[in-house]
Amino acid sequence: MKRPRIGEGNLGALVGAVTGAVGGLVAVVLPLAIMTHDLQALAAARTLGIIGWIVCWPMGWLLGGQLGPRLGNALGERKAGILGGLAAGLLPVVGFAMWGWYLVTPK
Repeated sequence: MKRPRIGEGNLGALVGAVTGAVGGLVAVVLPLAIMTHDLQALAAARTLGIIGWIVCWPMGWLLGGQLGPRLGNALGERKAGILGGLAAGLLPVVGFAMWGWYLVTPK
């Protein structure tokens, strides 16, 4: 099992960064668009989308770079990088989506 350094580039880090970046852009504002039934809400709350992108992109890179290579023995290097990166990129995205639901849920 290869133990990568923190921030080291590999396939898992790349997939995690892409998943985190794309998901982070819409994770916070998607619940708002669903609750209001208005697709334009995605553009109206773009500041929250940028915050999600700024946080989820590096978290996906760091987590994917660590998780992907550690799964290499069980799945093979390429599959481990892809699946580890997807899982690591979705972790912060799901957290931001839950925060988005919390923001738009009536109290």
